Amino acid sequence: MKIRLFAISMLFCSGLIAASESGIPDDVAVIAHRWAHISYQTPENEREAAFQTLAAQADQLSKSHPGRAEPLVWQAIVLASYAKAEGGLGALGKVKEARDLLLAAQRIDPNTLNGSIYTSLGSLYAKVPGWPIGFGDKKKARQYLEKALQINPNGMDAQYFYADFEASQGNYAQALEHAMRALAAPPRPGREDADAGRRKDIDALIEEIHAKHPGG
Repeated sequence: MKIRLFAISMLFCSGLIAASESGIPDDVAVIAHRWAHISYQTPENEREAAFQTLAAQADQLSKSHPGRAEPLVWQAIVLASYAKAEGGLGALGKVKEARDLLLAAQRIDPNTLNGSIYTSLGSLYAKVPGWPIGFGDKKKARQYLEKALQINPNGMDAQYFYADFEASQGNYAQALEHAMRALAAPPRPGREDADAGRRKDIDALIEEIHAKHPGG
């Protein structure tokens, strides 16, 4: 039986998951742009194979730059997206690896990519099933997502994933507030492809919030 690890689109997730709000090193940007293309422009039935290939490339990038946090973050984002596309029990190993990569990046540079580590960790802990199946934990999810907002209060991803979490907890007024902030977030230079896709995610979340909470 397939296990749905994520209730709605992520970054990265669709990102997992989160992405940088500022400049990304050129070699990492190649991974980021490919991720955006797969997440938002590739047919759903082709994404698993595409993410599998990208995951191998991201792994090679991380290995070729030991001690750098950015490649680890993007390797985690790709793995989380690969897990979502794959589904099933096999996906759980990938999200655990993604979590471990993010924690490794945190030890190197906790503030890299404007808090994307915390946005990504928060989304993972929010979406992955809890014990005994997985490591999901709503309390940890909130802590990580709040940390991301502290680091990058105007970030599109930080606001979006926090809104998504609040909606999942039934806090629709707060969710709508943060979703609107995400929609109003400044564009990210060089991330136009990801921004366009994320705005579609935000629009879908706002529509979902209004459907579940018409008076909001």
